[in-house]
Amino acid sequence: MNDPWSMGGYGFYVWTSYALFLLLLLWDLFVPRWRERQALRGVAARLRRQEARRAA
Repeated sequence: MNDPWSMGGYGFYVWTSYALFLLLLLWDLFVPRWRERQALRGVAARLRRQEARRAA
């Protein structure tokens, strides 16, 4: 029962590699979306400031 987890003594390396790979996949999925939302918020804020200057 313990052998599939230990993988012949390389279990720590294998499971750490899997965990890091999963973290990198999640990072690659979420960070671009987060940056896009930030950029869109910045553009929207800039447009609001420009409209406020024009109205004043």
